[in-house]
Amino acid sequence: MENNEYKGARILLVEDEETLAVGLEFNLTDEGYSVKWAKDGREALKLFDAGSFDLIILDVMLPYYDGFEIAKRIRTVAPQMPILMLSARTSVQDKIKGLEQGADDYMTKPFHLEELLLRIRGMLKRKLWYKESSTLNPVYSFGDNQINFENFNCTAGLKKFSLTQREAMIMKYLIEKKGKIVSRKELLENVWHISSEIETRTVDIFISHLRKYFEIDPENPVYITSIRKAGYLFNEEKEN
Repeated sequence: MENNEYKGARILLVEDEETLAVGLEFNLTDEGYSVKWAKDGREALKLFDAGSFDLIILDVMLPYYDGFEIAKRIRTVAPQMPILMLSARTSVQDKIKGLEQGADDYMTKPFHLEELLLRIRGMLKRKLWYKESSTLNPVYSFGDNQINFENFNCTAGLKKFSLTQREAMIMKYLIEKKGKIVSRKELLENVWHISSEIETRTVDIFISHLRKYFEIDPENPVYITSIRKAGYLFNEEKEN
């Protein structure tokens, strides 16, 4: 086992395919993680309520409650909990649905173990960065918008809503880099902590969601603008 700076992190593994689950439990334990395994949606919620976890690996197709429902329920009580969703479904729509329900990352089966371990380390690193950053500056306002980075509650004029953890992380990163162009590659490597060759379209999907939240006219954004062939730029104030 390589040196793992997140050794001891507690992972809830929710997977009904026993052969896969046993293998994952063994390899995650070998990496130094503490693992609890739930075989169905009902057991997953029971273990989550009774325990304290740093990350959840969540299959989509499960008995009793599917992964989408579990992610949605967990998000209501633990908005900053990292959730890695697993699925045999490969369509873009399934992936988008998982991300919209609150998953922070999404891997399709079959997958390589090394990639899974890399994603887990990235998610744990991201969790630590976000916790430290949001503690220092928990609330941020721009225009008629306000974001609470601790509980993800937001306002845009009279509208109230909540962000997913990933949406909040992207906004936090763009705001910290305000006035500077941020490329898709940079977002993937610093917010997702994965290779920029993986799913660059995912960034565009999230940016589109954020514009719908915070822009008066999402088709003509003034806060989160696109710089052709370069990336995105966060502007704190509207131009006159």
